[in-house]
Amino acid sequence: MTVLEMSHLRERAAAMADELALALAVPPPPQGEGDFSPGSPRWRDQSLSKGAAGVAVLHGLRAQHELGGMEPVHAWLARATRDDLTAGPGAGLWFGAPAVAFALATAVPGSYPGALARLDDGVTQLVNSRLSAAHARMDAGQRPSQYEFDLTRGLSGLGAYLLHREPDGDLVRRVLAYLVRLTEPVKVNDEAGADAPGWWTHDSSAHDRDPAYAAGESNFGMAHGCCGPLALLALAIRQGVAVEGQRAAIKRMCRWLEDWRQEAPAGPWWPERITVHDLRAGQPSQEGPLRPSWCYGTPGLARAQQLAALALNDAARQEAAENALARCLADPAQLARIIDPALCHGWAGLLATTAFAAAAATPALANRLPRLLDTLLAHARDTPPGALPGLVEGSAGIALTLHTLATGTSGGWPACLLLN
Repeated sequence: MTVLEMSHLRERAAAMADELALALAVPPPPQGEGDFSPGSPRWRDQSLSKGAAGVAVLHGLRAQHELGGMEPVHAWLARATRDDLTAGPGAGLWFGAPAVAFALATAVPGSYPGALARLDDGVTQLVNSRLSAAHARMDAGQRPSQYEFDLTRGLSGLGAYLLHREPDGDLVRRVLAYLVRLTEPVKVNDEAGADAPGWWTHDSSAHDRDPAYAAGESNFGMAHGCCGPLALLALAIRQGVAVEGQRAAIKRMCRWLEDWRQEAPAGPWWPERITVHDLRAGQPSQEGPLRPSWCYGTPGLARAQQLAALALNDAARQEAAENALARCLADPAQLARIIDPALCHGWAGLLATTAFAAAAATPALANRLPRLLDTLLAHARDTPPGALPGLVEGSAGIALTLHTLATGTSGGWPACLLLN
């Protein structure tokens, strides 16, 4: 593609970002008065993924580039904070006080120091509580819940916020030390036994539909699995933040991913999750690659391994990760599985993941960006009626991805996906 053609694509990306942002300029009328149940409109206000906090990030970053005024930023932040912010069991980077803290720090840096200081105090208390519970759980020889360590509401996500907000602080190092311990072998007297890694969870979102997961699982994804902790450990090293055993922990996780890497004519792939039966057989029951998403698919897993390779200065591992992503992007069968434009598991996520990976890769990945950008532009409006507006699962994330490609800047938002 010529420089002129790429310039035209960026202009189209900027225009589409303008259109999507304009459609989100004013929050809809409040709904769900008195309803604070999970998934309700009031619950979503505090959501980075699905609601107002995420939309505020979009408008704040655009305002920083003089692509819009501050009115939408303040309106969406007001919506995000219309109720007391939760710092309870369900809170994490994508929801509650930490999500709103991330939105404030990213959308309007330096504008609300008092409010952000109070939110940071709440995040600190939450992290301390979670760390104490996690170490007590390990001391007792028990398996974790995925929400102890995952990105969405666990310690990997909270660690991502701390690395973004206060990389020189002691608390982020304590989170990293916990993640190092999470990767170490454990003696647990259960069906999974000593062969299972420290992040083998006792709970599984797949259990209700498949009894094979009754004994837990190893999840591989960026959102809920081992690649979230791996990406955080690697990103921290790349920012000069390290604790004892961190590089060894990265290597342990990379060996696990090597052991479960599957070869196919279209390229390498990894299972989304494995059961105890899979663990014993040394082979996943999943027969081939599924959707090439950021959250569970080859793109997110390849980016996590590329970050690990960059942190370790491991050229061979980096080449293997980039090759896996490039071959995935060249496989029409995998690309045909994408059916929506959002960041979590759609075209925006595939484009954003590839763009950040391409910045440190050979031209093979960068050469894929124009077609991916063109595809996202073709599908950017394909959100169903009544779709949620948030950053990770909604149109705000689509607009922000296009804004990033158009301007060549990110403003820190990729930290909430551990992409950069």
